[in-house]
Amino acid sequence: MQLIIVESPTKARTLTRFLGSNKYRVEATMGHIRDLPKSTLGVDIEHDFAPSYVIPRDRAKRVGELKRLAKMADAIILATDPDREGEAIAWHTASLLAGGNKQKAISKKEGTTQSASRFSLLASRFQRIVFHEITEHAIKEALGAPREIDLKLVDAQQARRVLDRLVGYKLSPLLWQKLSRRWLSAGRVQSVAVRLVAEREREIEKFAKEEYWTIEGQFNTTNTIQAQLVSKDAEKYEKMLTFNLFDGKYTTTSSTINTEQTANNIIADLQSPYTVSAVDKKEVRRTPSPPYTTSALQQDASRRFGFSAKKTMQLSQKLYEEGIITYHRTDSVNLSEKFIGEARGFISTTYGTQYVADRARRYKTKSKLAQEAHEAIRPTNVTMTGEQFPTHTQELNRDHHRLYDLIWKRAVASQAREAVFDSTTIRITSANGYLFEAQGSVIVFEGFLKILGRDANGDVELPDVTFGQTVTLVQATPTQHSTQSPPRYTEATLVKALEEKGIGRPSTYAPIISTIQDRMYVTKEDKKLVPTDLGITVTDFLVRYFPKILELPFTAEMEDEFDHIATGVKEWQPVIRDFYTPFAADLDKTYETAQKVKMPVETLEEQCPDCTNPLVVRTGRYGKFIACSTFPSCKYSRQLVEKIDKKCPRCGGDIVVKKSRKRGKTFYGCSNYPTCTFAAWKKEDIK
Repeated sequence: MQLIIVESPTKARTLTRFLGSNKYRVEATMGHIRDLPKSTLGVDIEHDFAPSYVIPRDRAKRVGELKRLAKMADAIILATDPDREGEAIAWHTASLLAGGNKQKAISKKEGTTQSASRFSLLASRFQRIVFHEITEHAIKEALGAPREIDLKLVDAQQARRVLDRLVGYKLSPLLWQKLSRRWLSAGRVQSVAVRLVAEREREIEKFAKEEYWTIEGQFNTTNTIQAQLVSKDAEKYEKMLTFNLFDGKYTTTSSTINTEQTANNIIADLQSPYTVSAVDKKEVRRTPSPPYTTSALQQDASRRFGFSAKKTMQLSQKLYEEGIITYHRTDSVNLSEKFIGEARGFISTTYGTQYVADRARRYKTKSKLAQEAHEAIRPTNVTMTGEQFPTHTQELNRDHHRLYDLIWKRAVASQAREAVFDSTTIRITSANGYLFEAQGSVIVFEGFLKILGRDANGDVELPDVTFGQTVTLVQATPTQHSTQSPPRYTEATLVKALEEKGIGRPSTYAPIISTIQDRMYVTKEDKKLVPTDLGITVTDFLVRYFPKILELPFTAEMEDEFDHIATGVKEWQPVIRDFYTPFAADLDKTYETAQKVKMPVETLEEQCPDCTNPLVVRTGRYGKFIACSTFPSCKYSRQLVEKIDKKCPRCGGDIVVKKSRKRGKTFYGCSNYPTCTFAAWKKEDIK
């Protein structure tokens, strides 16, 4: 019997379906089989940062079963995921099954060569295989090309785990002491993510909105033309305002028409003969986007379906383990030659040869350290369209279907021909120097949009006019606007910012976004991420005393260091030491010099019913609440109730804003709870 070990039961079932149960037995570790202890630091700082791994209590029985099966197996095949996390699980599993229990990490003294030999001695029994899609072909191909465990990848994962443990377990007690909240936490990456949200909120608050106006003209020809006033005597009205933000530059539109009076004065001067001064027609070709990376999928799923990054990863994990899509944690836009050929053939057969791109389209991955051997996220079977998705099973639901449809269309469309548009710009000029412009676009060949679908706005057709033709201004309409402040982050735009700044990797985006909400540092309001008073206070404290580790470039540099470890350019212990030495010095100094920070409170015009002292709004682990200002002398407290302008559709009671205890996510519930249990995640769902 050959024992194949994977992470999850779903993945195990899928492999068994392809391989049968005669020759192979497929078992799951149920996730990480060994980890750092929860109750202690688990890192020996004095001895080269060696981690002390333990078997989690809820994995002990599973480990025992795997050891029993390993003794009976002719070969042990480690088929965990094809990334650093999967490589680490394979290494921990092999270490345990080879007889280790609390085996420490590979030390610098031991070296990778000696470590590798430990597994080479067991080469007749231990094999490592990787595949990026769970299909019969991919699995059998992987079984035919086993390799040893890549200890450089293990080191990279271990370095991240150790560094994050050091930062989290060292900073959190400091926050408990200085902010008097024993449930606070800090993290190397999570704290930077919170800072992005907090700094953006400050930038929004500081932004001074300016009034400006635009003027639209309605012209009569054979049909009506709607055109925007652009300039006077070649001086453009529109102007772009650029601001330096914490995460980069931000540009917003404004205009030199900054008052209603100015707009009306211009309109009064518009009564003049007009002629068509230009008719510019050109062909515009639009190419399809590359297939999805992890971050691009998270962003699109958030925009289109409102999925959180965490939900997108849960859905895509299931699709991968069921053998429906390729591996879902990737920063590559590569496609295999096999899939490219299959996609081009499918497009030709289904839509016609005219829809196939002239040549195979290959996209270049932007990330210089992306793993080019990996593929983008794509379907494993190009012929299974969204309409053929197996939604009738208990394992897969409508959300799996919607996400799969997104993945399928994007991957297949990447091999289709460009969409072709006829773009027209009409310029209309007055005798006294005013210029209006109208722009239209009409699709003449759908190309890849045949697969993706047309834009909701559709074509904008302009009437046929000729150069020099006289037209009449029928009406001029002024419209008031305000310059737009930088927008709050959504989950999608925060993932995009993290990726662009080089913070985190495909496997970490969703956990980062979830963690900052779980910790009540950030809440979600109408899909926008808003920092809490707690989040801002903690961020300000960390920025003051640990400015370097809260900087975007430094955090990105650490990600590069992990990549260098993974490629063998650097060893992991020196990387950790270079970080920890100055960090530890800052930590000691902060313990000695930092004063305790008072959490901000809002004083209410209401007295405590128990002691008559003023009541205040405080921030706790699960959000804001009302409490006595003399706490802990007086322990009076009650829930903070925030009503909205809607009534409960079930009982007519008030609808109030609530926070889920598990993640601090905002939802709306009936004030008569528990008598009435109505609740909704979105305001628009309350009807």
